[in-house]
Amino acid sequence: MTDPRTALLDLLASLSFRLGDFTLASGQHSDYYIDCRVTTLHAEGGRLAGILLLDLIREHFHTIQAIGGLTMGADPLVSNTASASAWERADFHEFLELDPDEDHGSEPTLIHGFLVRKAEKSHGTGRRIEGFLEAGANVVIVDDVCTTGGSTIAAIEATRDAGMHVAGVLCLVDREQGGRSRIEAALAELAEDAVPPFFSIFTANDVRRAHLEGKAR
Repeated sequence: MTDPRTALLDLLASLSFRLGDFTLASGQHSDYYIDCRVTTLHAEGGRLAGILLLDLIREHFHTIQAIGGLTMGADPLVSNTASASAWERADFHEFLELDPDEDHGSEPTLIHGFLVRKAEKSHGTGRRIEGFLEAGANVVIVDDVCTTGGSTIAAIEATRDAGMHVAGVLCLVDREQGGRSRIEAALAELAEDAVPPFFSIFTANDVRRAHLEGKAR
């Protein structure tokens, strides 16, 4: 059975990666484009992304209550990670019922989701953050592609302004074009002690390599 990381990389390489002449949202020109939403909105791609992001949270963060990011790149990642945490908890209870005498460890915590609007809406509650919102909560910010880091930093700032504590940032694909350093600088400004970490699952070179290998088969 293919492991989740390899399976997700194969989907990104086949569904989301394109060679050509593209102008990015940052205004930069590139000979390739990665539209992660084609993969993260794919039934299996979304499931795998949620599993891998939850794995990162479980490995590196231990008191996280929610995951969120700027709409709309973060939307499917947030939803699938929250759902993955619920399935993980359901599996725990199922195993507990099947073998109540075995030590299954502690009950997995649920990871809720929130989305950050690009601007406050002018009607209804007028909130910029939709979904989970609790002052003082420890949360992680997620984005699908990090290029200059602008959308991620916007989500960090809005989350901080809402009174939540950003414990770190997760990115599906890092284009390695300066976004990471800008995000880490923004996180450092929030740090009261240790600087919140930044983790990416893939780099653009990982996806490009897998795309070319797939074409060569």
